[in-house]
Amino acid sequence: MYISRIQLKHDTPNVKELVRLLSGDGYHVHRLIWNLYEDTNERKRDFLYRQEGDGVWPFFYAVSERFPIDKTGMWQIDSKTYSPKLLKGQLLSFIIRVNPIRAKRDKQNKLHRHDIVMDAKTKKKQVGKESSGKTPLADIVQEEGTKWLEGRSGRYGFSIDHNHVRSDGYRQHVVYKRKSTSPIRFSTLDIGGVLTVIEPELFVKTLYKGIGPAKGFGCGMMMVKKI
Repeated sequence: MYISRIQLKHDTPNVKELVRLLSGDGYHVHRLIWNLYEDTNERKRDFLYRQEGDGVWPFFYAVSERFPIDKTGMWQIDSKTYSPKLLKGQLLSFIIRVNPIRAKRDKQNKLHRHDIVMDAKTKKKQVGKESSGKTPLADIVQEEGTKWLEGRSGRYGFSIDHNHVRSDGYRQHVVYKRKSTSPIRFSTLDIGGVLTVIEPELFVKTLYKGIGPAKGFGCGMMMVKKI
């Protein structure tokens, strides 16, 4: 596996317009990053990426099975092999951007995906009508985001202590593939803090494959550092 830092070159033609698009157009970001890995029309996504520097000078981190290849000359790409050596019980600091949904089936066995933040906000609002209370959105994001990751951590080879995790940066996104099609809607939030490695081999696979949905739009890539 490889990990890469990908950034627009400052002398790229129309660079200011590209920076503007990369700061706001989710599908344009998706296509530009995909183009670095799409060597055939049948290629399936075998990489994760995370966008940084929103609104300033956007750049990306990516984990992939292959080197990204720039056919346009617009990117500065720095890649190196990525093969983490981890121990059971090891503490790591982490950050991850996730698409926080919870899937439920109705009585007709139809699958519905619910945004955990909006779902919790609606439920708390209903309770608030009875108690005259109102929970701030930031508190809902912290509670639900941490709970979402904690509930999945075991299957991905790590554990977290909710007292050492911060969940914030909740955003709703609307992405248009084409003007004639219905938009893709999803939300993201950022979670960071300290985790404990429980199953090293499984956790390394998590670093390679990511967590949760919307990976094609920059979600699911966990970045870690030794403490």
